[in-house]
Amino acid sequence: MNEFVSPVKIVPHPAQNVYDKLADWNNLSQVAPLLPSDKVEEFSFDADSCRFKVNAMGVGRIALRIIDREPFKTIKIASEESPISFTMWIQIKEKDSESCYIKLTLRADIPFMLKGMVSKPLQEGMEKIADVLSRLPY
Repeated sequence: MNEFVSPVKIVPHPAQNVYDKLADWNNLSQVAPLLPSDKVEEFSFDADSCRFKVNAMGVGRIALRIIDREPFKTIKIASEESPISFTMWIQIKEKDSESCYIKLTLRADIPFMLKGMVSKPLQEGMEKIADVLSRLPY
C-alpha cells in the first residue's frame, strides 16, 4: 500500500461550512467548469458518487464513492472503477471559529512496475486538489 499526503492547508471558513460543502457531491457543480475539458470529460455526480473519464496517461474511466462521513471531521472516499484501487480521506480540523485546516491522504495499491510512473503525478495531484479545496467559496 502506497500513501500520498497533501500539505496541510488553511481554509478561511468554519469547519462545518467546509464539511457541509465537501460531504455532498452535488456541490461539484461549482467545480465542474474548472476542470480541463481536454483532459476530463463525461463528468457526472450525485450526493455520494462521481464518474468521469480522464484523457491523460491512459487513465480512462474513474468512479468514486463517499463511503464514510464523520461530521465536520472526515470524508472517506473509495474508488469503484479505476486503473488503481485506492481510498482517500479528506480530514478537516477546526483552527478557530472562522477557519479550519484540511489535509488529504490517499492510499493506493500500486503495482511495483507502475510505482515509478505514477507516484509523482499522484503526489502532485494531491497537492493540487488540496490547494483547490482551500480556495473554494464555502
